[in-house]
Amino acid sequence: MSAAADFVVVANRLPVDRGDDDADPWRRSPGGLVTALEPVVRSTGGAWVGWAGQPGLEIEPFEFDGVHLVPVALSAEDIAQYYEGFSNDTIWPLYHDVIAAPTYHRAWWEAYVRVNRRFAEAAAAAAGDGATVWVHDYQLQLVPRMLRELRPDLVIGYFHHIPFPAYGIFSQLPWRTQVLDGLLGADVIGFQRVADAGNFARAVRRRFGYETRAGSIRVPTDGGHRTAVAKAYPISIDTASYEELARRPEIQARAAEIREELGNPGAVLLGVDRLDYTKGIRHRLKAVGELFDEERLGAGDATLVQVASPSRERVAAYMQLRDEIELAVGRINGDHDTMGFTAVRYLHHSYPREEMVALYLAADVMLVTALRDGMNLVAKEYVASRVDGGGVLVLSEFAGAADELTQAVRVNPHDIEGLKDAVMTAIEMPAEERRRRMRALRRRVRDNDVAAWSARFLGDLRAVREGRA
Repeated sequence: MSAAADFVVVANRLPVDRGDDDADPWRRSPGGLVTALEPVVRSTGGAWVGWAGQPGLEIEPFEFDGVHLVPVALSAEDIAQYYEGFSNDTIWPLYHDVIAAPTYHRAWWEAYVRVNRRFAEAAAAAAGDGATVWVHDYQLQLVPRMLRELRPDLVIGYFHHIPFPAYGIFSQLPWRTQVLDGLLGADVIGFQRVADAGNFARAVRRRFGYETRAGSIRVPTDGGHRTAVAKAYPISIDTASYEELARRPEIQARAAEIREELGNPGAVLLGVDRLDYTKGIRHRLKAVGELFDEERLGAGDATLVQVASPSRERVAAYMQLRDEIELAVGRINGDHDTMGFTAVRYLHHSYPREEMVALYLAADVMLVTALRDGMNLVAKEYVASRVDGGGVLVLSEFAGAADELTQAVRVNPHDIEGLKDAVMTAIEMPAEERRRRMRALRRRVRDNDVAAWSARFLGDLRAVREGRA
């Protein structure tokens, strides 16, 4: 295939993982971004630029399932400094309201610049004349400006999957000016929430004094100015695929089996998260533990199933978090388990989508207690899976999904008493109210699926190309 693609996606990772043997060297990655964008890339004969997932792996571009993949090689040092360092120990905590303290190292920043340039050069080489390039997420915030300098003919989009912080927090970043300038290289800059887009526009006004109005930013150029669009495009899921799985008899049977394995408690509470300090897992455990301590819940009344998939296990803050959560689970179970009952079933694993949908169907109450979250697609997955019309979603007001899923039971996870009351409200909610709330939630998730999200963003990019933005 020619390298001159009309549509190019640039993301930290390729949409594939290494397979198990030479006969099947690659397999499709799970995840919402791949689901959303792979069909668009395939239908346009486009390309996907990203890291192949292993340090030191240098491979030529290749085809996978009708998509042209352009690997970017990263060394072990690149991963330690650009990815684990600057991306996940500087930007991630800073952009999540400093729930954990960010670390600033000049060597990490230098690696971030170096790797971003490598991605930009790969994308510039893959893109045809006047192509559209869509850059994704906080690991690649400098790529839009670098791309514009390399290829001024391109139409460039950028989507930010995590929160963008208020200026008082963002201004702590020593390289704030360079990051803002990097993002302003894009024609359309997308965020999860209206508040995130507003925070970005305010930062641009404060640092550069550019005019911002109604989702547009007037960006100076050598010959005058151009207009960049900066607004919210809340991401979603492939709703139909979750509904299809949830209707399968074998998955419904597995949901019943899960409840049986748990001892058929009065209510199954469910948390599904990456093991991350932004997800509010400690707050959730504290609330549930206190409900048992105070005997508002007794043995057999409810079991919390907490799925915590491994994440960034070489970063110190994550190692500490795992220890704290496992200690908390041990204390709750030590105090309240019986021979036939477990208060908290803690699962430090990742599971295939089929098992997750069975868990969603088995759970009476879904607990999403994020302290800060760009969107939280788990909340939408739970809603999409509830084809039976049952279940209650307890949702943090600090998750992006709270802007859309207004029929959830909303909570401030920092308010432990309020969180406890919300859990009891969800457990005790009358069946008719559950069905009414879930009908409204399902309508919203179905009408605003991932295809609608990508179509809206790419529609605005086309408007830029045609001079209508």
